[in-house]
Amino acid sequence: MERQARETGICPVREELYSQCFDELIRQVTINCPERGLLLLRVRDEIRMSIAAYQTLYQSSVTFGTRKQLQSEQGKAETEQLIAEHEEQKRQREARVVELKNKCEAIERREAERRAVDERKRKEELEFLKHQQQNLDSFLKSHDTKA
Repeated sequence: MERQARETGICPVREELYSQCFDELIRQVTINCPERGLLLLRVRDEIRMSIAAYQTLYQSSVTFGTRKQLQSEQGKAETEQLIAEHEEQKRQREARVVELKNKCEAIERREAERRAVDERKRKEELEFLKHQQQNLDSFLKSHDTKA
């Protein structure tokens, strides 16, 4: 409490206090039984090596995570740029589609008008030819009756 060690989580103050307590325990056990003292020393050294390995692993994983996050942010910017380019291409192509549809409709209207004009000319020519045929028939009939 004097050194304000936290009760939960990773606390360097609490870790130091436990380490001092364990060292004192090893010292006292070694006085009574040197073999047990050596065994506890090995246990302490193994624990310290394990903790050091965990700290190294933690630091490398934090570095890896940070690097991956930066890469993903870069990839995100590139992806957003690619999306913007594709959307612009889509807008251009949609405009082209509208333009081509309008052109197609204009061509169809012109063709329909041309067909209507041709149809009207054919009807007029047909009527003219029928009228001419009637005149020729009546001329022939009148000419046959005179002969």
